[in-house]
Amino acid sequence: MTGLSHTTVAAFVDELVRAGVHHFAACPGSRSTPLVLAIAAHRSARLWMHLDERSAGFFGLGLAKATQSPVALLCSSGTAAANFLPAVVEAFLSRVPLVVLTADRPADLHDSGALQTIDQQRIYGSHVKWFTNLPEPDDSQEVVRFTRAVAGRAVGLSLERPRGPVHLNYPFSEPLVATFPGPPPPASRELGPYVALSTGERLLDGGQIGGLADSLGGRRGVIVCGPQDDAGLAAPLVGLAAALGFPLLADPLSQVRCGPHYSARVIDAYDTFLRDDSVAAQLEPETVLRFGAFPTSKPLQSYLERWPQVQHIVVDGGDGWLDPTHGHARFVHVGERHLSHALTSFISQRDGLSSDGDWLERWQRLNRLSREALAAHLSVQAELSEGKTFAELANLLPDGSTLYVGNSMPLRDVDTFFPASDRRIRIFGNRGASGIDGVVSSALGAAAAGEGPTVLVIGDISLYHDSNGLLAAGRHGLDLTIVLLNNDGGGIFSFLAQATHVERETFELLFGTPHGLDFRPIVEAHGGCFVRAESWDDFRDFFSDRSARGLRVIEVPTERQRNVEVHVAAWRAVLDQLRAAAATVGADPKWVS
Repeated sequence: MTGLSHTTVAAFVDELVRAGVHHFAACPGSRSTPLVLAIAAHRSARLWMHLDERSAGFFGLGLAKATQSPVALLCSSGTAAANFLPAVVEAFLSRVPLVVLTADRPADLHDSGALQTIDQQRIYGSHVKWFTNLPEPDDSQEVVRFTRAVAGRAVGLSLERPRGPVHLNYPFSEPLVATFPGPPPPASRELGPYVALSTGERLLDGGQIGGLADSLGGRRGVIVCGPQDDAGLAAPLVGLAAALGFPLLADPLSQVRCGPHYSARVIDAYDTFLRDDSVAAQLEPETVLRFGAFPTSKPLQSYLERWPQVQHIVVDGGDGWLDPTHGHARFVHVGERHLSHALTSFISQRDGLSSDGDWLERWQRLNRLSREALAAHLSVQAELSEGKTFAELANLLPDGSTLYVGNSMPLRDVDTFFPASDRRIRIFGNRGASGIDGVVSSALGAAAAGEGPTVLVIGDISLYHDSNGLLAAGRHGLDLTIVLLNNDGGGIFSFLAQATHVERETFELLFGTPHGLDFRPIVEAHGGCFVRAESWDDFRDFFSDRSARGLRVIEVPTERQRNVEVHVAAWRAVLDQLRAAAATVGADPKWVS
């Protein structure tokens, strides 16, 4: 490879930066040498080196979620590219902008027995928004212009709604190392990228807004906001809920549950009181307005599916059909913020478009009673438990924190036990594909954004699954507190039908999967600090130690079967409180589970 062709690669990297990519998560490899040298030489590119491609992919995912900006991934040829797949799938389903760069062998080495050579064409299949092959860099200005154009197009498409990953495959012939030529050749325009994509929110006209307002106004309705990453949507949704007189049911990953926008209209205890059939039966809606992905809570899902005759208005600024129930739905592909503001303005200028006040008050009373009952129940709970961990964190997390939550039980427990507040707490999770892989790396990527303290709550199998991701904390000087909920296996299966329909020994072999691991050596091998809480006082003291920096893990040991009993007792405490207060909420007194 000539010096000038290295200059072509430098122009490609420069264009990625000019188009908005400032973070690159890369892994070592020979075939990717021209790209990684160009990234390392660029003054405005931040290079995050990792040893494992799966961890690098999820690190980039977490960093992109936290910064709401595109992050590039880079790997060498062969199975290195395949190891990006889980992160690419998650990014596609959760709409996170990634620019995936895979180095490749030249065409003459394919199908010829050359080492580290696989078919990388469209390796991520339908899980990327766009794929293209770049030509091998040469000394022509046509190739320089083309590679700059491809870089700008890739970044633009990753950001175009719905956001998501794009894949660029870049073949290189040897020699891969040459005297580096210095700065890339200038683009034709000194300001801004060589090519750029400008997009805007999809808008509805006045007649369409009026029609939607008429279908919502004056009815008993609910607003449900599922997982989504736009923190700027929260305040407009609260304003819309106020105008309509609707309760706003906020999934923990909705970015609506916590922040200065908080009001009593935000309903956060639905996961407890909707578990009782007689309670849910008293709350039949006439319309449902949904934002974001489908909510996490199983009781809320069941509530939404309970009324098949009720139309769901599903708002999506992209082009998705986010309704796994396949029910009676109207999809509105329009900017969520625009629609919230427009509907609020229209409704505020018309009489009779706000629902009966008793409807909202009923939800608020149920919510308040449920939270009070849950808090009272937990206040006398001395034993360590997974659910109460989130109630403790709700009191301990400072303003401006980021809470990353693992899948399976941690995500469900944050829904139940983490109350809404006016503190700025961003809650993230990998809910696109809902896998347990890569969660440690994702949280470290979020920590790399540098926007306040970052805490990860994760189960033991999920931590084991991505334990090599811990290396990034020390390598990059990142601060991350991990709360490890260790029940020695797959705790969520104890809540599922398998636990009662499968013989115990078989259940443990196939689903419980105890491992007996001691995580202290694993954490300390990665330069982290490990402590095991023996009491809630221990947990509070360990967590509140602000002198601790870098990677630290606080283990909360629990037992799987006991965990089920503790959860059932908490849910029953709420329903007992509601039964006692049945007369004040105008509901059937037969509230018992």
